[in-house]
Amino acid sequence: MGLTKPNHDLRRDLKSAALALEDAAQDMFRMAKQYGDTELLAAMEKIERLHVEADRLNGYADEVKDGRILRAATE
Repeated sequence: MGLTKPNHDLRRDLKSAALALEDAAQDMFRMAKQYGDTELLAAMEKIERLHVEADRLNGYADEVKDGRILRAATE
């Protein structure tokens, strides 16, 4: 059984948000490499948090796909 439209939209939105976080992390890493070690280490902590949040959103998207998270249709 496929996903309902609301659940399909939710999954797509979660995947899109996760991708945006991953892209931001890559951009931050590219910029941080131009600075010194101290700044790079500080940026790496923030980048790690972005990756953790992206992983969490991807996990939620997987739960939507598996039917463990459902979005009710709007009226």
